Amino acid sequence: MSGDLPEFYFRIRENGAAVFRVETENRQRRIDLEEIATVNVKNGQIKRHGDRDLSAAETTAIQDWMKARQATLAARDMDDLHRAIDYLNITTQWVQSKADDAQLEEVTDALLLAMHDLRSVLVKRKSERLMKGQQAAE
Repeated sequence: MSGDLPEFYFRIRENGAAVFRVETENRQRRIDLEEIATVNVKNGQIKRHGDRDLSAAETTAIQDWMKARQATLAARDMDDLHRAIDYLNITTQWVQSKADDAQLEEVTDALLLAMHDLRSVLVKRKSERLMKGQQAAE
C-alpha cells in the first residue's frame, strides 16, 4: 500500500490547505502525516510549519498543487455560473406554469431585487469592456 501513496497530502481549508509529508517508513508500518506548511490559494502565500525549512522539491510540489487547485476552483466557479443560468430558466418555467399566487407573493420581491442587481452589474461590466475595446481600436 505504501507504494501507492503520494509524497504529500493537502488537507483542504477555506482559503488553501495544510500540507503534510506522508511518512510510511517507520517500525510500526503506520502512515504518519508530518505537517510541513500551510498555503493560501488566494494570495499564493506558503508558510512553513514550525522551524522546518522547505526543500526546493517541496516548494515546487506545493506551487504545482496551488496552480492545479486554482484551476479547479476557477472551473467550479464557471460551472456554478452555468448552473445559475439553468436555474434561472427553470425558475422562469416554474413561475409561468406551476407557481400559485401565495408562492409568487413569497418570492417575487426578492427575485426582482436580485435580478435587478445582477442586471445592473452585468450592464456596467459589459459597458466597461466595450469602452476598453473602443479605446484599444483607436
